[in-house]
Amino acid sequence: MTWWQAAIILIAGIWSGAINSVVGSGTLVTFPVLVALGYPPLTATTSNAIGVAPGSISGVIGYRRELTGFWPQVARLSVASFFGAICGTILLLSLPTKAFESFLPVLVGLAVALVIIQPKVSRWIAKRREAKGVEDMDHQRITPLLLFLTFLIGIYGGYFTAAQGVLMLAVMGMMLSEPLQRLNGTRNVLSALVNVVAGTIYALNAPIDWAVVALLAVGSTFGGHLGARIGLKLKPAVLRGVIVVVGTGAMVHMVAR
Repeated sequence: MTWWQAAIILIAGIWSGAINSVVGSGTLVTFPVLVALGYPPLTATTSNAIGVAPGSISGVIGYRRELTGFWPQVARLSVASFFGAICGTILLLSLPTKAFESFLPVLVGLAVALVIIQPKVSRWIAKRREAKGVEDMDHQRITPLLLFLTFLIGIYGGYFTAAQGVLMLAVMGMMLSEPLQRLNGTRNVLSALVNVVAGTIYALNAPIDWAVVALLAVGSTFGGHLGARIGLKLKPAVLRGVIVVVGTGAMVHMVAR
């Protein structure tokens, strides 16, 4: 690894950490960067999952005040995400590498599409909360259906981490009448959990580039802290635009290969 490659990875890690805290889907920056630098897709995925985990945790710490009084519900959702992440990582490690690479353009395309529609999802959640009111107890409970959907999203996250937060936000918005920032904080917790679980399993069973992991860990931790501090004020349109451009470029590159 040259110094300029290390610098690019570090910057990508910072950007990813900030994006994950604010809008999610920072993996759609770091993953294409690693692939463009010549890392095999599987190694890029596994190293990325481990490297961005500290940044996800940093984002959780930044949003901890938004989750005051909601931690019991977060704990129940975390159980579903935990087991889903295990299933997703097993799926990734069990399938042939070529099968994973053939799925990648579709997964990246799906992730980019989810990022594009996220503003509409967020506005819909806000309008729904206003219409229902936070006192609507039928929408405060953690239902079996919500747990099941969280489990399925955990599987997706364990297999391919990008845009899992958008899915989480959409599902929770449909089934919980909570403030948007509280849902965003919950999304950070669940995404961090999936990344940590997947990263731990990858570290023991998959090809890892630890130099990449170290650079992403440092960058994403700083970026996650920065993103959490400005997340309540910053308009995420620019960050989202970067995700869409980079993700689309990665998808085109993988299809061309």
